[in-house]
Amino acid sequence: MKKIAYLASLVTLPGSAIRRTDAFEHDNMMDALRGPFEARGYRVEDVAWDNAKADWAGYAAVLIGTTWDYWDRLDEFLAALERIEGQTRLFNGSALVRWNSRKTYLRELETKGAKLIPTLWLNDCSEAAANAAFEALGADDVVFKRQVGAGARDQHRVKRGEPIPAMPHAMMAQPFLPMIQTEGELSFIFIDCAFCHALIKRAQPGDYRIQSTYGGREEKVTPSADDLAAAQAIIGTLDKPPLYGRVDMLRGADGGLLLMELEVIEPYLYPVEGPELGERLAAGVARRLSEEA
Repeated sequence: MKKIAYLASLVTLPGSAIRRTDAFEHDNMMDALRGPFEARGYRVEDVAWDNAKADWAGYAAVLIGTTWDYWDRLDEFLAALERIEGQTRLFNGSALVRWNSRKTYLRELETKGAKLIPTLWLNDCSEAAANAAFEALGADDVVFKRQVGAGARDQHRVKRGEPIPAMPHAMMAQPFLPMIQTEGELSFIFIDCAFCHALIKRAQPGDYRIQSTYGGREEKVTPSADDLAAAQAIIGTLDKPPLYGRVDMLRGADGGLLLMELEVIEPYLYPVEGPELGERLAAGVARRLSEEA
């Protein structure tokens, strides 16, 4: 039986002493993948991306999974992906990952028609620069996010006049949109650019962060035709279809959806809300590998 590697990290692998509280999402993905891949003659193994002893050439393909520490080691992570890609097939490819790893990719998508939340890019987020963001954005409530980051790590919601926290990373600043606390954030999962499933992620009362680490919860939804078309258009901006992608969107004041993230590196793909995910991924990998044979 051929092997498929599911790239993880020490903060998500079972048995790790530093395992994250949301690492059950890693387990959910592994549970979803094993059966469908085994039915096609592949055994899925979870391996840390920085495992120096891993024999990447021994895998038929490598899927980037819960590599949820890459943002603090970006150069090392990207170099590791290039080494892996030199030995076997990597999904998604390293060039796409490099582009997607810094949120400035959103500016490129905006030139292709994507509607974004108004964003100020702060490569040096000093206290003065952060304070100036309120005036520049015309907002009294601003969210500061790392340009390289995920999962709301080092993210700050600050109201005008409040103390500015230390932000040593390149940041992006956006006005806080209350819709995140009312409707929530919509996520659309695509496999080979074909729609798989959608869900809505809501924060626990009193918070705005929708990640499970902070008590967020998810619910499968059937998107409207307009909402699905908006998400599909984002995936359609890519030159080549990725194996997998997740489009995260928030409803704007006019009722249309605004792009928050296009995740094609290591997004959690919510297999609980989309039980067909494993089958779709297995079929997509098998198809791509057979095309090369």
